[in-house]
Amino acid sequence: MSDDRPAELTIDDRTIAVAVVQFAPGEDRVHNRDVASGLIAVAASRGARLVVLPEYSSYFVDPLGASFARNAEGLDGDFVGTLAAAAREHGLWVVAGLVEKTDVAHKFSNTLVAVDPAGDVVATYRKQHLYDAFGAQESEWVVPGDLDAPQTFAVDGIVVGLQTCYDLRFPEVTRRLADAGADLVAVPAEWVRGPLKEHHWTTLLAARAIENTLYVAAADHPPAIGVGASAVVDPMGVTIAALGETTGVAVGEVSSARVREVRERNPALRLRRYGVTPL
Repeated sequence: MSDDRPAELTIDDRTIAVAVVQFAPGEDRVHNRDVASGLIAVAASRGARLVVLPEYSSYFVDPLGASFARNAEGLDGDFVGTLAAAAREHGLWVVAGLVEKTDVAHKFSNTLVAVDPAGDVVATYRKQHLYDAFGAQESEWVVPGDLDAPQTFAVDGIVVGLQTCYDLRFPEVTRRLADAGADLVAVPAEWVRGPLKEHHWTTLLAARAIENTLYVAAADHPPAIGVGASAVVDPMGVTIAALGETTGVAVGEVSSARVREVRERNPALRLRRYGVTPL
């Protein structure tokens, strides 16, 4: 007979507050940095230890074009410097998407960076699945990321993995992060609006959480271009913090005990019979 009692807490259990930040970056890079800093401060005031900002937080216009490469920055540029300063000031970790310089003419890298409370870059991830769908052609302007090892880092004992937007439609990306020990996956996004796209967004966030028995913290652009609905989803697919269509911050509690409890009840990762390898 199954035992549905919650797992017992242990001294090794960890709990952190995770914030998802929803805002619409534009063509003014200085303004984008100022808005990001302000929203990180709001998240910090609400107790966040990890703050997740959207994809393209450093620069964005619609549609993608040649201006992105002209406005691309290195990891030692002003945008990452702003994140580092905010992380140091508030004593927290920050994940955000930026338009990164490459050596390819007219192209850039759609990159995620994670910065720790010392202001150091502790993980980077370059988008592997480019958005060549629903009429868009991201690969015309973006260099795809290499199929490197999963990018993870730890926040107070909670292991965090990185992936971006369209990667959500490829379940093996999140599965590799789960195999790498992730308790939480941070998903900066610019999930473009369209017929049923908000439904796809919320469904995929829940699916990736449920099938990997981990948390998902996803930060999107609000309408009119994005769908909004940034959220923190728990390992049972329950949305524990969310935003609607406005700029703002939502904070959810992430618990290692919850991950352990769900994985004891639903040992799907242990019972599976297939692995994931890059093509």
